[in-house]
This record gives sequence, C-alpha cells and structure tokens, in this order.
Amino acid sequence: NMGRIRLQWSRIWQVLGDHFNRVGCNLNEDIAFFALDSLRQLAMKFIEKGEFANFRFQKDFLRPFEHIMKKNRSHNIRDMVVRCIAQMVNSQARNIRSGWKNIFSVFHLAASDHDESIVEMAFQTTGHIINNLYPAQFAVMIDSFQDAVKCLSEFACNASFPDTSMEAIRLIRTCADCVHQKPQMYVEYCLEDGSVTEEDRAWVRGWFPLLFELSCIVSRCKLDVRTRALTVLFEIVKTHGDAFKPHWWKDLFQVLFRIFDNMKLPEHHTEKAEWMTTTCNHALYAIVDVFSQYFDVLGPLLLQDLYVQLHWCVQQANEQLARSGTNCLENLVISNGLKFTENTWDKTCQCMLDMFKCTIPSELLSWSQSHESDVVRPGILKRSSSTFSVQSNNSINSNSEELANSKLNSLFSGLLIKCAVQLELIQTVDNIVFYPATTRKEDQENLALAQADIADWEDASLSEQQREEQGMYGNLSSKHLLLLTECLMQSHRFAKEFNSNHEQRNLLWKAGFKGSAKPNLLPQETQSLACVLRILFKMAGDESRRNAWGAIQQRLIAICKEALEYFLCLPSEAHREAWTCILLLVLTRILKMPDDRFAAHASSYYSKLCELMTFELKPELRTVLRRFFLRIGPVFNIT
Repeated sequence: NMGRIRLQWSRIWQVLGDHFNRVGCNLNEDIAFFALDSLRQLAMKFIEKGEFANFRFQKDFLRPFEHIMKKNRSHNIRDMVVRCIAQMVNSQARNIRSGWKNIFSVFHLAASDHDESIVEMAFQTTGHIINNLYPAQFAVMIDSFQDAVKCLSEFACNASFPDTSMEAIRLIRTCADCVHQKPQMYVEYCLEDGSVTEEDRAWVRGWFPLLFELSCIVSRCKLDVRTRALTVLFEIVKTHGDAFKPHWWKDLFQVLFRIFDNMKLPEHHTEKAEWMTTTCNHALYAIVDVFSQYFDVLGPLLLQDLYVQLHWCVQQANEQLARSGTNCLENLVISNGLKFTENTWDKTCQCMLDMFKCTIPSELLSWSQSHESDVVRPGILKRSSSTFSVQSNNSINSNSEELANSKLNSLFSGLLIKCAVQLELIQTVDNIVFYPATTRKEDQENLALAQADIADWEDASLSEQQREEQGMYGNLSSKHLLLLTECLMQSHRFAKEFNSNHEQRNLLWKAGFKGSAKPNLLPQETQSLACVLRILFKMAGDESRRNAWGAIQQRLIAICKEALEYFLCLPSEAHREAWTCILLLVLTRILKMPDDRFAAHASSYYSKLCELMTFELKPELRTVLRRFFLRIGPVFNIT
C-alpha cells in the first residue's frame, strides 16, 4: 500500500488514525505497545518517502503519537512514544517537514512529566534539534519554531529537574540567535501566513513567541529559574533591540509590565513579598536599562507608561520595591535628561509630583487609638443565644485583638515605607538637579569654610559650578524647578507639622510606631528644605533666568524667613543642632551674593539673626554669623 498516492492515504488515514488513537490508549499495555510499534514502523516508512512543499500529511500520521502521549498515563507507553519520536529525529531528520510540529508537541507533553528517563530523553532530543539541526535546516523547520520555544518553556517550568530548567533557558537563548541571524527566512518560508505583513513576520513568528515564553517562565517558576529567565530575556532585548520596530516595542512592554500585574502576583504574603523584592525589583532596573539604551525610540513611545509603572512601585507595601521606584526614576532622568524635550520634562515633573503626593504619610497626623479600636470592637458581638459561653467570648476577643494588632502593624509598616520613600524622593530630586553627591560635598565645604574662617569664599568654592553642571539644572525650565520646590516644600511642611506635634508623636510611640525612640521626621524636614534652598539660590544667581529673578527672590526670602522663625521656636537643642546645616547653607549662600541682593536678604532677616545669638550655637555657625554681621556694616554704611 505504500505506493498509493497521498490523496488516497489521507482518506485511509482518517480511519486508521482514529483506530491507532483508540488502540494506543488501551488499558492492556501489550495491546497498546503492539499498536504503537506498528504505528512507528508505518510512520518511518512514510517519513522515508519525504514530503513535498505545502503538503501536510506528516502532521496527520504523526498525530496519534500526540494523542497517545496525552491520554495514556502508562509510564511504559509514554516512554515508548518518546523513544519512537527520538528515533525518527535521529534517523530521518532530513526527511521531516510538517511533522516537526507534532514532534515538539510530544516533547512538550513529555516536558511536564515527573519521570526522569522520559524527561531526559525528550530533552536530549530537543537539544539535538536546536543545537545541530537548526543551523543546518532552519528553513524547513521554521513553521514549528513557536512550538519549539513553547516546548523549551515547558522543560524550564518542570520544577523536578532544575538542571534541565536552566539548560532549557540556555537553548531559548540559542533560538534567539537563530532568529537574529535569519530574519529573512520568516518572509520567504512563512508564505501561507497572509494575516501578518512581511516586515512583521520575524516578530510575530520569531521574537515575540520567544520573549513571551521567557516571561511565562518568570511567572510560573521558582526564584532561581525565574531569575535566570528574566536575565536571559533582557539580555536578548538589549542585544537585539536595535532590530525592533516601534510597534514591536509596544507589544514587548505589554509583556514586560505583566510582571508587575497585581492580579498575577502570588496571593500568599511571603511569596508576594519575595516576588516584589526579587523579581519585580530585578525587572524594574532592567527595564530602565533598556529604556536608556534605546531611549531615542522608547522615550516618545512608552515613557508615560514607564512613569505609571514607577508610580505603582512607590505605592507598594514593600520597601525595597518602593525605594527602587524612585532610584530607577533618578537613573532614567540622569542618563537621558539631556535628550528630554519640554513635554518630556512636563511628564517627568508631574510623575515626581504624583509620587510625592501619594507617599505623604498623612495618617501620622490623623491616627488615634480610638480609630484603630473601631476597626474591630470585641465588645460588640451579636449573640445567637443567651448562653454565650465565657470560653467562646474569650476566644473571639483574642482573635479580634490579633486581627486589630495585625491591621495596626500593617498600617505602621506602610507608614514607615512612605516615610522612607519621601526621603528617597527628596534625594532623587536633589541628585537629578545637582548630580549625586554634589550637595553632600557642598555641605562639607560650607562646614570647612566656617571652621577655617577663610576670607575668600568665592575662590574656595570654584568647584561648585563644575559639579552642578553635571546635573540636570541647566535643562530644567524655571517653571519645572519651581514646581519641584513646591513638592519639596509640601514634604518639608508636613514633616515640620509632625515634628511639632509632640502629643501625636507620643501617642504613636506608645502604640509601637518606630521602635524605642519617639518618632520624628527630622531628615525629611531638613533635607527637603535644604534642596529647596539650593535650587532657589542657584536660580537667584543664574543670568539665564533673569526674567524670573523677581519671583525667585520673593519666594526665597519668604522661605528663609519661615525657616528662621521656625528655628527660633525649637525647644530642643538636638532639633536645633539638626538645623545647623540649613543655617550654614542660608548664611554662606547669602554671603556670596552681590551687595544689592545681600542687602535685600539682610534687611529681611536682621532681627531674627540677632535673636539667633541668644542660643548656644556651634562654633562654625557663630563664625559665619559673625562674618554676616561684619558685612552688614559696609553694605548699609554703618561704621
């Protein structure tokens, strides 16, 4: 019968194929084994005859192997199916055409097995196909590429064999090289695919399935495997992204952002925390790296989507991920800010404004013990009968107390994260505007100048301008800089209000908030104000912003006056000491101003500066204050 034409065989196989499906799944292993051996011999004969282009008969006569593998749970029969397919690949690979899809389908079913011999044999054969057959005959196998990648993904997701998982991911990386080296083949050999344009075939049939399956491995696997999959995914994107078209990037980022999808995160708290700390964190930094590498394409296309993702990160109840959201924003802006347009800066500043607003820990001011007890009130219980036992009452009270404590701990933990993110955001703005470490060096310089009492202040700070030129200050418009100062002042005023509310701080302390010492937001209070002052002082001396000098000077004087008034009211010496750097900054910056501007500031704060001398100030602060008053004499013609 082997001499019959293919059309006849197709009709015969409609009957024979169903027969093999039934007999191959017979509960009697001897019968199933005999049917499988007969099917193997017949299949080998058909494969030896080869297959003409555009014919699909191999798919038909190999389909019973899939059916038996899927339906028959016998270890021996499943092992036999894999051996049959492996033999075909090893002896007849040059003649296989449409049958590759069935082969990968069988191996896909074997990949999730728990039997080592079945998984090992299927994987060895799959590896042989990828490593040896793809380089030699990729053109005739291209239709089954998606099936091959899906098969490798299934091997990677089999938690019983971690070594196989890692090797499967390596083979997916090898598949990426095949797509990169032979993209034209997707145009030449996927001819029946009329639904996809020629220029998109390499993406739809090559890159996208490959990257999508790696993302599935990330979603399904344990930490070590998903970390490796994530690393390989971004290696592929970074290596081959220059070949991606803009609309391909949109498809890709839809896949990447799924990693952060709340609906897909593990439900168990511990697993969710691990996922956020490891996988989400890793993915976030990698996404920003890709964005920086291909910013010219991705910036106009997907920047707003990335900002939405960063905004989501800073709101999470996971401190590391929340901090990473601000750090990644900083890295992105510092790396690419020189390429930003006015519109891009609008989006960037709005993103920072939104982050500041959503992470203000406003509950610190409003929380009270009574609010918390209202969440669960053990005393108000509906009784189903008058014989409500003391034991059950105690049990419910105990459970209610545990629930209340759990909610309180969760609330306090969230507030601590918000406090940490506020500090990170302040540092982010400072680093973006002035470049990392610039402000710390300036503080050290101000302190050194005061301690040394150097006469020529301007010569001593020549490096200041050079350092600040590395930041984004020169690329930000006055409107954007003033918007950032407004964000910072809101953060400063909130911290100031909290630090002044001793009753509320005591209440939180007694409830267990922030450990052994009474909680305070001193770093937020001082660092936010210091950043505002640096920005405004820099703008006030910037010739390119001369048209805004009036508004800047007015705002600067108002903020300095507010700061001095607050300092004079501080009851605690420790609190005043924390403000030393602020006062040094204000006084040294004003001392560097020309006489006319110095006069405007000195006349606004004179009485408050006089009152400063009633405090026990640090020696360096007294030194700067002395210089300030000495300069008032000649400026105001006082002798």
